[in-house]
Amino acid sequence: MRLSKERVRHMAESVAGHLHAEGHIELSGERKTFVEALEQAITHELSVEDRVNTEVRQLLKAYEEQIEQGQVDYQKMFQMVKQKLVRERGIIL
Repeated sequence: MRLSKERVRHMAESVAGHLHAEGHIELSGERKTFVEALEQAITHELSVEDRVNTEVRQLLKAYEEQIEQGQVDYQKMFQMVKQKLVRERGIIL
């Protein structure tokens, strides 16, 4: 994830404030609980790409020898495998 926890917290606070101010939500409980839920949702969504990247690295370990010998360009292969996983799973990055 590329954003700090503090930045994610600020984003969650901002989103909660805008949603409430514009009348899109009416809070029945504590605002803090809603902000924490938003924070978790944002963190989860931001970590999707990190999880995909980790999976791609694991898959490319099978081609480690060819990559080291220069038969396969790691960056091109990484992008191709990542795009394929994203397409297959319907992930929006």
